[in-house]
Amino acid sequence: MNQAVKPRARELGLPLEGTPGRWNTITDVPGVEVGYHTLIDQSGLTQNPPTQTYTGVTAILPRGRQQQPNPIWAGQYDLNGNGELTGSHWIQDAGYFISPICITNTHSVGMAHHATTAWMIDQYREYFRDYHSWAMPVIAETYDGVLNDICGQRLKEEHVLSALHSAKTGPVAEGNVGGGAGMQTYEFKGGSGTSSRIVNICGKQYTVAAFVQSNFGLRPEFKVCGVPIGQHMTENALVTGTIGHETGSIIAIIATDIPMLPIQLQRLAKRGAIGIGRTGSYGGHFSGDIMLAFSTANDIHMPALGAEQPASFNLEMVNDAHCDLIHEAAVQAVEESVLNAMVAAESVPTIKPAGHVLEAIDTKMLQELMREYNRLEL
Repeated sequence: MNQAVKPRARELGLPLEGTPGRWNTITDVPGVEVGYHTLIDQSGLTQNPPTQTYTGVTAILPRGRQQQPNPIWAGQYDLNGNGELTGSHWIQDAGYFISPICITNTHSVGMAHHATTAWMIDQYREYFRDYHSWAMPVIAETYDGVLNDICGQRLKEEHVLSALHSAKTGPVAEGNVGGGAGMQTYEFKGGSGTSSRIVNICGKQYTVAAFVQSNFGLRPEFKVCGVPIGQHMTENALVTGTIGHETGSIIAIIATDIPMLPIQLQRLAKRGAIGIGRTGSYGGHFSGDIMLAFSTANDIHMPALGAEQPASFNLEMVNDAHCDLIHEAAVQAVEESVLNAMVAAESVPTIKPAGHVLEAIDTKMLQELMREYNRLEL
């Protein structure tokens, strides 16, 4: 997962708010691990019509490789539902899930679900073998058909297992990696991005962090810290010039170690939409803008059906009076995650429509424009 990367959004001098954690990634939340498997095969670009494989899968393990599948308390929100997040019905009803989160392309949700189920059965063998337990993995997607032969369904079980097995803490690669490999954002190359914020509540330090698979937006909407960048950087606006309407989506995962109940996490998930909106989007009709928030606190063991059951559980919850701090941190982290995905990305040839290039954002031009608006901190 570690690789040489371009300067991140904050390192470019963009005036981003808040204090990031150690790595400024979702893995700043203790216990969270991220893994990728990226699939790239451009040998078919010389064919007529051209084709290429440019896709992958991202795995997020909220509590790493615990020996028991303890509930991960969560809340979920759809700004626009033109997309998929499996397991969301149970999250809405019960307020938790017990699986990893995998993010891939639209036509590979089934394979990711199948492989993640196999990983869970292997990881929690007794839980599934000895009791009446069933797996409901959390799998999300965005569409990468502009760059990837999405109908070829190139993602296989071993690729998903590779992402799950490679998940670890520490710095997280961004841009053209994992499920974000073939994605676009505001008609620039997009992809995987992450960020974190430190929150202090009554003298105790916590982390609120985000991970996005960013694949949304039209160029005229694009704003960076309030500056209408998309109105200035108008060249190579591929979607506006050919398709005519947005064809993307964004998955925003918000993680924290703050003890929060599911209803509080549902409200936190909603703030992901504000973070996305700060980059300019109004939430297009054909865009699946889906958010999931989870907390690694309240790590209790909930026995499987058929095992002896306790009468009750004790859960800690943060005082709602402090939620403004948490909400603000989430908005900031999601906004920066989108920008990190964009500035880390590399240009890629398109196959639908063929003969174009989905260009990465020119960060030097971005800096020049921000300087003209007196919004650069370097």
